Amino acid sequence: MGMDAGFWHSRWAAGNIGFHEGTPNAHLMNHAARLGTGRRVLVPLCGKSEDLASLAAQGHQVVGVELVESAVRAFFGEHQATPTITRVGPFGRYTAENVTVLVGDFFATTRELLGPVDALYDRAALVALPPAMRSAYVEHLRTLMPAGAPGLVVTMEYPQDGMSGPPFSVPESEVRARYAGLPLERLAEVRAEGARFTEVGAVEKCFAVRF
Repeated sequence: MGMDAGFWHSRWAAGNIGFHEGTPNAHLMNHAARLGTGRRVLVPLCGKSEDLASLAAQGHQVVGVELVESAVRAFFGEHQATPTITRVGPFGRYTAENVTVLVGDFFATTRELLGPVDALYDRAALVALPPAMRSAYVEHLRTLMPAGAPGLVVTMEYPQDGMSGPPFSVPESEVRARYAGLPLERLAEVRAEGARFTEVGAVEKCFAVRF
């Protein structure tokens, strides 16, 4: 199991990135305290999300994983940061101040390659993957996160036949099934913003999980 590199490279090359918010996620701003303080936060499938900078500004060390190198370069460029670029295993490793992003396939990550992480922030990973890959994603994630680590998971729900993903619709029942056995609390439920989401009545939900 691995990421569909061609699909994601073509989306970014075409500028077809409706999943990119451009501002810090409201759920993150409202519920950041759930992650604790001074954590090393894993952000899977991070793109060039403003959430990376927001987490860093809150005093966290941030470790993103992103398949598309141009997205990673864009993030650092937009923040006037010159990253140090090295290799770690199969990944390119971009680091500037409190943000590190590994460029490559999330499914190739290991605890050793990531270094110690003790919190999770997932706004764009679970909803980016088709159903067949979501199970493998969460299973892999659960091998990376230490016991007791807090996490925030943001999802979207809408009639799946009303819009083609990503972001895909991931019902709350599926989130609870994927994280079965772990404490999971729904923190918020709001209407998703944006014309394409309003048309299908999409709802965003935010969950707190503890590994």
